[in-house]
Amino acid sequence: MTFAGKKLAFIGSGVMGRAIIGGLLGKGLIAPNQIIASDPDMKAMETIQANNGINVTHDNLEAVKDANIMVLCVKPQIMPTVLDGLRGHVAHIELAISIAAGVTLKAVEEGLALMHVVRAMPNTPGQIGQGVSVWTCTPEVTGEQHEQAQQILESMGQAIYVHDEKYLDMATALTGSGPAYVFMFIEALIDAGVRMGFSRDVATVLAMQLVKGSTAFLEQSGIHPTVLRNQVTSPGGTTAAALYELEKGNFRTTISDAIWAAYQRSIELGED
Repeated sequence: MTFAGKKLAFIGSGVMGRAIIGGLLGKGLIAPNQIIASDPDMKAMETIQANNGINVTHDNLEAVKDANIMVLCVKPQIMPTVLDGLRGHVAHIELAISIAAGVTLKAVEEGLALMHVVRAMPNTPGQIGQGVSVWTCTPEVTGEQHEQAQQILESMGQAIYVHDEKYLDMATALTGSGPAYVFMFIEALIDAGVRMGFSRDVATVLAMQLVKGSTAFLEQSGIHPTVLRNQVTSPGGTTAAALYELEKGNFRTTISDAIWAAYQRSIELGED
């Protein structure tokens, strides 16, 4: 009954907006007629409406007019413009949730003149219910609103609440941008397989199952990854030779530096 009698407005209905809408409807947490989505691309809106039966509009003010909860799914670069357009028209909104990278609670709170604000960082595997979101909120968010935010984000997978907003920029770098790192790693595995002589189709299957199986094994075993890595590495063997090359190429440091660069950029977006 968390959303009984509530209406949700989605401002921006790109990949993540559609993921949340699909997750909420798929889990039966809310009915289609309780959702209205706004986006300037009306052709995309018509597709979303046809697929999900929700209400759609190209007008943000129309979207929030009767809403109780507002989910901001716009890019950080256009967030100031969106907030300016909404300010003065959302005093009735009970809870605002932003998933824009780098946009602080304070920016949303002051931009909308609202006190009940959630900031979250989901990631793209949320489109298939396998995502992870890190989120926090302003002190004014009530227990009921906390539960609403948790359920909205859990519709895409796991949702982890943190008490300090500083962790949101860290999550942006690690898990928000993280799928791109994993996809690049899988690309490299596939290319290596092709180089050795596998067809690209076979190399793709092998690489994807390698990553999927290794992750599932790590999760189910409860064993530290270092221990599992050592179990695979025989002295003087093939794995030891491969790991030597990875270490020689600063594999760990390169990954760490990449995530740090994303973290710094997230902070810069917030300052902008």
